[in-house]
Amino acid sequence: MGSRVVPVILLALLAMLHAQLWLGRGSVPQVNQLQQKLEQQKANNAKAQLANERLAAEVRDLKEGLEMVEERARMELGMVKPNEIFVHVSKK
Repeated sequence: MGSRVVPVILLALLAMLHAQLWLGRGSVPQVNQLQQKLEQQKANNAKAQLANERLAAEVRDLKEGLEMVEERARMELGMVKPNEIFVHVSKK
């Protein structure tokens, strides 16, 4: 009788560990889900980093020269210098 108790206890422990692996905290499905979330966040961070770098370059350009200011004023506000003629060509 005593020789059967040890294997039963070991099998019960094995079943508990296996259940923990698949169902408990830190289980395989949960780890996979967290890895997917991590990859998505890394992608979002990369996009935000690119946007930040683009904005930093634009700020640097605005601080350094008036060419960028003039270009933006022309494109966004329709600025025309004195003695210039504005011609608008529309597509039909």
